[in-house]
Formats: sequence, structure tokens, C-alpha cells
Amino acid sequence: MLSLAMGLRQSLGIFMPSLTRDIAIPVAQFTLAVAVQNLAWGVLQPFAGALAVRVGYRPLMIGGSILYLAGLLLLASAHGLVPVIVGAGLAIGFSMACTGPALSMAVAARAVPAAVRSTVLGIVSAAGSLGAMIAAPVGQMLMQQWGWRVGLIGFAVMALAMLPAAWFASRGDSQPAPAAVSGGVEGSAGDALRAAFSSLPFVVMAVAYFVCGMQLIFLTTHLPAYLEICGMDPMLSAQALGCIGAFNVLGSLFFGWAGGRWNKLLLLGMIYFLRSLTLVWYFMSPPTPSGTLVFASIMGFLWLGVGPLVAGWIVDRFGLKWQAMLGGVAFVSHQFGSFTGAFGGGLLYDALGNYTLAWQIGVAVGLAAGIAQMAFAFAPSARPPAAAAAA
Repeated sequence: MLSLAMGLRQSLGIFMPSLTRDIAIPVAQFTLAVAVQNLAWGVLQPFAGALAVRVGYRPLMIGGSILYLAGLLLLASAHGLVPVIVGAGLAIGFSMACTGPALSMAVAARAVPAAVRSTVLGIVSAAGSLGAMIAAPVGQMLMQQWGWRVGLIGFAVMALAMLPAAWFASRGDSQPAPAAVSGGVEGSAGDALRAAFSSLPFVVMAVAYFVCGMQLIFLTTHLPAYLEICGMDPMLSAQALGCIGAFNVLGSLFFGWAGGRWNKLLLLGMIYFLRSLTLVWYFMSPPTPSGTLVFASIMGFLWLGVGPLVAGWIVDRFGLKWQAMLGGVAFVSHQFGSFTGAFGGGLLYDALGNYTLAWQIGVAVGLAAGIAQMAFAFAPSARPPAAAAAA
């Protein structure tokens, strides 16, 4: 379920050049739809996480899968801006709050012991990019042969598999209630929110999460257009997105494993810092097919490793009960960053005719976030309650 939900949405950028030309909308309007998608996802995520505690995961996951399919079909039939915003924006955005990483990791964390939880969260996060390895090349092939509408219908056919996947994934509702984490928050949602916002490391982590969304969505949305401007083969963008997906599997597994052994917040800061340095190297070098694939591979390794680190630290610090909700609260910041990366990148491109200022802003903010995150990694209030008590 997560693999398809993430893989299909990450690959929508390959349709942007053909779709915008065909229905006569500017790039900024397509990227507005992607920005709306990320904003809708982020705003709804805390509510979906809190609702899962009350009604269970199954209604949310099944309903989200149906809404995802409807959004793709609406986008495939679009002849103007409104269906693009409603289909690619609102429908898929609301769906991602129910089928995306937050609920997927929460339902998986219920079923495993604490000793392997970080590794399991890494495995779940890795699954989030397997879909892109299939969706991007298949969508590009269908679009080149029969047009972007057929490519999106192909995406809708793949999305059908989310329905049985969501049914089986949501069997986590039948798992026994997880044991409380020592010192975790087991009261009401309000208690959990007060505990989170009174924790400076949580606030810093949530704010730094902004740069994660901004950098990643900027790439998935605008890299195909950037490569087209540079005269590269259109298939290269699909290959690059596929490389991102493939190396994200390795990166997610590594950071899930590493999060069980080293400081999770320090690892988060390192990811933001290294991503920013990689962006500088790529955009300051002449674009080549081999360089693009190397860049995509490095960024892929650093892609969704943040997921198990954020989710794992929240469980360590605040417990399992409200993990999905608190992860959703932090994710709001991530999605405001995604909104900025998608829409802001489109605005700057339409205004300047290039992406230079857009990537420079992404690098500057990324370096600042990485340094800030690493600086707060060793604060006493960043420790899990049990570890702090022992110290």
C-alpha cells in the first residue's frame, strides 16, 4: 500500500511537460496542484493519526486507497486547472494522510518488539520507494507511446492494488494494544500535544523537517523539466526517479538500522547537511546522463531515511499510543516545505526562466536545518524518558 501510494505520487512530475502543453496551463499551475497535494496531506495527517486511535486503521486505509484511485482518474480526464488541482492536489493529498508513511509505520510498530522497532520502521520506509522503481519507467513508456492520459490511466490500474493491500495492512487493528513505553504519554491527545510542544528538541525536529519536504518535492516535481531544458533524453528523468527509488531502499534500511544504534536526531541533521552538499555539486556541474544518475543515487540513499528516524524518536520520547498523531504534527512542517518546493520552484522558474535561485535557496535552508538539528541532538530533553531517568 505504501509503496504504490508513495511511488505513484513521486512520479507525477514526468507528466508535467506534456500535460501543461496539452491543456494549456503554465508550469506554476501544475506545481500549484502538487503544492496543494502536499499541504492537504500535511494538514490532515495529525487528524488521521488521532482518528486511528478511535476508529482503527482499516476505515482510513481503505477509504484513502479509494480516494487515491479517484484522484488519478480525475487527473487523467483533466481539460483545465480545476480537475488538476482537485485530482492531483486535494484527492491524492487527503489519501496520502491515510495511506502514507505515518499510518503505515504506526500500524507496523504495534506488532514488533522495541528491540527491532527501528529496523522494522526502516523496512517500511524502504517499501515507500519500491513503487517509484516501477511507476516512473512504466508511466514514461506509456506516455511516449500513447500520451500522458494513457500513462495516468496506467497509474490508476496500478493503484487498484492498493485496495487489497490496505485491507491486509489494516489487520494491525487486531493486534493487542502495545505496551506503554516507560515515561511515554498514555493520556489524552491534548496531553500528548502539550508534552510534544513543551519539548524543544521536538520543536526543532519539526521545524527542520520543513527542509526535507522542500528539497525532495522540488526534485520530484522539477527535475524532469530541468532535464528537458538541458536537452536530456526524456527517459532520463524516469531513470533518475527509478534510481532514487532503488537507492532509497538501501538508505531507509541503513538509517532504520543505524537509528537503533546511534543518536537519531544527529543522523537526521547529517542527512539534511549531506543532501544540501549533493545539490550544490549537481547543479553547479554541467548536466550529463551519468552525473544525473549518480546524483539521483546519492539523493535516493538520503531520501526517506528520515522517516524511521523521526518515527522512532517520537516513539522513544513519547510512546506508541499517539505516535501517528505526533508524527503527523511534525509532518505538517514537512508538507509546508513540500508546498514551498513545488509551488515556489514553479514560480521562480516562470519568473526567471531557470532554476538557479530555487536550488540555491534549497541548499541554504538545508545547511541551516542540518546544523540546527545536529546542535540539539544531545540536549538532555532529547533523551527518551527511561534513558534520562537512568542518567
